[in-house]
Amino acid sequence: MIKLGKRMMTALVLTSTCMTSPLQAAPVPLDSIAAIASDGVILRSELDRRITLISDQLRNRGTTLPPADVLRRQVLDQMIIESLQLQEGSNRGIRIPDELLNHNLQRIAERLGMTLAQYRQQLENSGSSYNEVRRELRRTLLLQKIQQNMVGRQITISEQEIANYLDSTEGREKSRSEYKLSHILISVPAQATPEMIQQAEKKAQAVWQQLNKGADFSAVAAANSNATNALNGGDLGWRQGDEMPPALSDVLRGMKKGAISAPIRNSSGFHILQVRDKRGGTVQLVNQARVSHILIKPSEIRDQTQTRRLINRLHRRITEDGEDFAVLAQEYSDDTTSGSEGGDLGWVQNGQMVPAFETMMHATPTGAISRPFESRFGWHILQVRERRQHDMGEEMLANQARSTIRNRKFNEELTSWLRELRSQAFIEIKN
Repeated sequence: MIKLGKRMMTALVLTSTCMTSPLQAAPVPLDSIAAIASDGVILRSELDRRITLISDQLRNRGTTLPPADVLRRQVLDQMIIESLQLQEGSNRGIRIPDELLNHNLQRIAERLGMTLAQYRQQLENSGSSYNEVRRELRRTLLLQKIQQNMVGRQITISEQEIANYLDSTEGREKSRSEYKLSHILISVPAQATPEMIQQAEKKAQAVWQQLNKGADFSAVAAANSNATNALNGGDLGWRQGDEMPPALSDVLRGMKKGAISAPIRNSSGFHILQVRDKRGGTVQLVNQARVSHILIKPSEIRDQTQTRRLINRLHRRITEDGEDFAVLAQEYSDDTTSGSEGGDLGWVQNGQMVPAFETMMHATPTGAISRPFESRFGWHILQVRERRQHDMGEEMLANQARSTIRNRKFNEELTSWLRELRSQAFIEIKN
């Protein structure tokens, strides 16, 4: 007998009772359960909302929707495995603080060239719920954090592994090649019988035949794949060869752009890969700037107006009065780490700073002081001291190797953990 959590008990009450009164001719059900997953329940209303959301996403990508019963089963499977992960995270006290959630929403708005308020307004104007977006983002971040805690933190990579990878001709070639992939998995249970393996292989062959006859890969993936990204059309994004399990990586190396592999067998089941695009070559020279900055942030004793006045006053003291940038950074900067070094941030390249900072860095001539500008951290004054093209070939190759090895280990361990999590859970699908 399993122990039912508070949420499950509430849902069971909802499904077994109804609103009645002497004036009512018939009971009105409040909600019902679609599935039980250990101590969690998935309500039909939740399932229906997720199906609507995913259907809209598939239509927006131009993907043909699978039959309604297939889509419902795929979405329910996804929600079950998510529920099990979230229960594991809850048991371990894993949370997403509001500060982190707001930070990620701010980054989304910045990438769209908006403030957070503008982004919220755009959502409301388009008929979307900002609070629903927050809930979905929190759930996504929480799943990522749980996976990182349960799987990612267990992964170690030795310097010898990196050296072995870099010393390999094959490894060097792979580190310079990336593939934009889509993927279909026809899974095989951990303790599968020969009959179960044969059935999975038969299904994989049938799916492959559909693809060879011109069926849309994303639609076929959404309808058939057992991978967690099935409802994204099997999209894996850009991957390096060695980020894939060895059996897949060996096949991938010989594939050209547009190719679709025959089913590939490994311990997880039968995989089909599509190479949507391919790129290669590692950039050796990277543009860098050596920069210093002064950061002034609003605080409990300094509001936005006072903050702008202070940053403007410091800017005049540097550009008009000739005071030393480093001395003022040590005295005033709220970035205590760089402030103690006179505002020095060292050599900076694209991707290391927030967009507002990088935009101003590129616009400021070498040796010049920027005008005051605002980022999500506060108000800055930027000094560009030098520029250079730096050869980062060896460092980039080492970082690529580390990332490739880590991603490969993470993907393999995550698949195993999710399969184990499900095999140990009590799951009941309601009719």
